[in-house]
Amino acid sequence: MTRTVYVNGEYLPENEAKISIFDRGFLMADGIYEVTSVLDGKLIDFAGHAARLERSANELDLALPVDMDELIEIHRKLVELNGIEEGMVYLQVTRGAPADRDFAFPDPDEVPSSIVLFTQNKPGLAESPAAKTGIKVISIEDVRWGRRDIKTVQLLYPSMGKMMAKKAGVDDAWMVEEGKVTEGTSNNAYIVKNGTIITRHLGNEILAGITRNAVLRFAQEAQMKVEERSFTIDEAKDADEAFVTSASTFVMPVVEIDGAQIGEGTPGPVAKRLREIYLEESRKAAV
Repeated sequence: MTRTVYVNGEYLPENEAKISIFDRGFLMADGIYEVTSVLDGKLIDFAGHAARLERSANELDLALPVDMDELIEIHRKLVELNGIEEGMVYLQVTRGAPADRDFAFPDPDEVPSSIVLFTQNKPGLAESPAAKTGIKVISIEDVRWGRRDIKTVQLLYPSMGKMMAKKAGVDDAWMVEEGKVTEGTSNNAYIVKNGTIITRHLGNEILAGITRNAVLRFAQEAQMKVEERSFTIDEAKDADEAFVTSASTFVMPVVEIDGAQIGEGTPGPVAKRLREIYLEESRKAAV
């Protein structure tokens, strides 16, 4: 089945969709994006993703071509047109396509931003087998740019990190800067020690995950202790549990770091309970 995608105001078959070769997303990685999960045909945490999109755009002085009411309707229509029950909606906004390549930003009154959305069908997303076994990660140096709090399309190094992990025979990588874990290649990182959930504090060094925000809120509501601070790989190896969160994996247990088993080497009770709570509460609030 050919997907229907959205490109600059039009719903099109994916094989008919086109973007200019001068689009700054293509030439300069001058763009931002969001990925919203779909469960039971409804959008998970849409308001959080929309708010972060607006923040990213403001940080880059990038004009959004649609308002948030239009944006949710585009999401819903694509979910309906493509029959998505479980999956994701990818959204990308770039600074548009000027007449030629130039480092200077084009005048937004003359060059409108480009917007693209498409769906990804992922049956069984909520019942991922990996959540029952846990994943394994390696640590790598974090050499990304300094504004990781902006969700840009500059994803080359995270992609390289995924490939480093694949070459090492594991599932993912945690990035380390000045001896402390920043985040995973496409997720926020956590450890659990003596019942306390520990995750890096917000700042320019990491992305403020929408799933992160929800999971920490649910943890506190469940009377779990949360500590937002940096931690080292050695601390992670000595932890009772570890896990990651993201829009596409929800809460995913980590059972090995750099070959060292975490805790019992199986998903721990905190990660499992947080995944249950997150899925239950997110489905209730889905739009």
